[in-house]
Amino acid sequence: MPILSQIGRRHWKTRLLIGLIYTLLAAGAVTMVYPFLLMIAGSSKSAVDAADQQALPAFLVDERALYRKHIEGLFNESLNQMRWAYDSDAAMFQSVEPPNAVDAGLVTEWDAFLKSGGLPDYSFEVGYLAAPQSRGSIPSALRTFKKEMEQAFGNNIARLNQALGTTFAGWNSFFVLPRNGLERRGNSRGPAFDKAVSDFASRQPLENRYYFSAEGYYKAAFLKNQYTRDIAVFNRVHGTSYRSWVDIHLTRTCPDPSRMTELERDDWERFVRGILSLVWIRADPAGASGYRDFLRAKYGDVAIYNLRYGTAFTNFDKAPFPVQPPAGGVALSDWESYLQGWRNSATGVMFMLPADLISLDTVDFRFRDWLQRKYGSSKIAGLSILPPQQDFHYRAFLSRQGALRREFAIRNIRSVIDYVALHGRAVLNTAIYCGLSVLCALIFNPLAAYALSRYRPRSTYKILLFMMITMAFPPMVTQIPVFLMLRQFNLLNSFAALILPGLANGYTIFLLKGFFDSLPRELYECAQLDGAGEFRIFWQLTLRLSTPILAVTALGAFTAAYTNFMMALLLCQDERMWTIMPWLYQLQSTSGQGVVFASLLLASVPTLLVFVFCQKVIMKGIVVPVEK
Repeated sequence: MPILSQIGRRHWKTRLLIGLIYTLLAAGAVTMVYPFLLMIAGSSKSAVDAADQQALPAFLVDERALYRKHIEGLFNESLNQMRWAYDSDAAMFQSVEPPNAVDAGLVTEWDAFLKSGGLPDYSFEVGYLAAPQSRGSIPSALRTFKKEMEQAFGNNIARLNQALGTTFAGWNSFFVLPRNGLERRGNSRGPAFDKAVSDFASRQPLENRYYFSAEGYYKAAFLKNQYTRDIAVFNRVHGTSYRSWVDIHLTRTCPDPSRMTELERDDWERFVRGILSLVWIRADPAGASGYRDFLRAKYGDVAIYNLRYGTAFTNFDKAPFPVQPPAGGVALSDWESYLQGWRNSATGVMFMLPADLISLDTVDFRFRDWLQRKYGSSKIAGLSILPPQQDFHYRAFLSRQGALRREFAIRNIRSVIDYVALHGRAVLNTAIYCGLSVLCALIFNPLAAYALSRYRPRSTYKILLFMMITMAFPPMVTQIPVFLMLRQFNLLNSFAALILPGLANGYTIFLLKGFFDSLPRELYECAQLDGAGEFRIFWQLTLRLSTPILAVTALGAFTAAYTNFMMALLLCQDERMWTIMPWLYQLQSTSGQGVVFASLLLASVPTLLVFVFCQKVIMKGIVVPVEK
């Protein structure tokens, strides 16, 4: 029977009351749903939008926000690499703006130049290969490369370490350090592993690459660090009259004194000799005699030189002069010493490659040379054309916005799933633990409640009082005695350690007894008259009529087991027995905000699904005892 009759509902006061109730319920729903929406939105975050607090991620509806997120991922979250490639002064990825106008003709030429295959593999790096600022997120290129390595080495990380000279502890710690192709002391990934990464990079689409720009590096990392970003400061120090930094360019050879100042020449020489990566520097063969004099002064005896180089020359005049840097070893060290300048400690004589014999072979100059060969030197001469990388990337961005939105929306979630799935026993342990917990809760708790309800011993209320008292103590109080007891019985690091402490629950027994008491006693008498035994009465009568409350019991047992973290970590310190929660905690301790939100979102999905599909039964378990 409804509390309010149909006639009573027509009164304006009743309608006002009902409206107020619905308003309060709606407000309560919003306060619960809105934080959940924030968590969903947070699961797609990276470093560029970590500060946004919106229920709907901006990149899903705002093209500019999506572009900034894409540029961040394309440059592997390295702001410096973006500045150097784009010749940009952006202070952060949040301030990056799309180009105002795309030079379609130059972009087409750049695309044709890249497809001509005239650049070495060290001239570019692949985007979406690392996310050092987001932490824990696995970008698309890294996922693909890791999958290729798993297939190539049979999912055996030890085989990969042995073959490629790496030291990864597991597939979850597999990473790639993006190449820094402009700095002299760039990072090293090891020759074998670097070759594997380079082979992978060579197969990636052109729009997923960024090419190293020596000119952008020269201005952003060298000149502006010394003379600030104010062009007036540069002009005052150098005695020049440039209108902006756009007018300043890195020359292929040492600047001509008749066209540039002595300080500009000094800047170029210091940058090339000591800052720029050696792979871009070339030496004129005319410096061979000076190089041999340097070797003669450094080694003295050609026999020592032969021993270090593994050669058999009779004199230093036979020693070859590398026009470009050697691959490595002593030869590279000597070549760099001659480039930078080496002083003989005995005689005080300085040996150095003359500045006029140094030239640069960078991506910028190769692109200009390609244009000159195509259109003629007369049309290109005097133009300092830089590769239009920003325009090229923006044109590709416009055609793949949908794919980028899907990638960013689920990237962190895929990273969490990948992390948990690679811990082979995490999902299995959780499934076994939850299954056994639900099974035990539906066996032992109903048996105890049935005994108290059916036979009603004199001490029933004392037993119930004792059970209710157990609810007054939080689980943290019993952790130490439970741990000591299980250790005494040698049950640690086992499913028994997880299940036995929660085998029976005082509140659940109290709840079940109340439900069993509400069942008509006549049913038991009829069953006994029909010859049913006690177990048949319990199994076919009591439990069949108690489906709603049993569903509540099962849900409680599942939730307690699935969300169990502290006890699971304390009682099972062996990682092979860890459930999902300890692994997610370990992931969250080393991850960024987006991955943390994604892990929380995934952790809530199982309990949410259980409640959604079982809500009718659960509500019956709550309402039916009250009605009776």
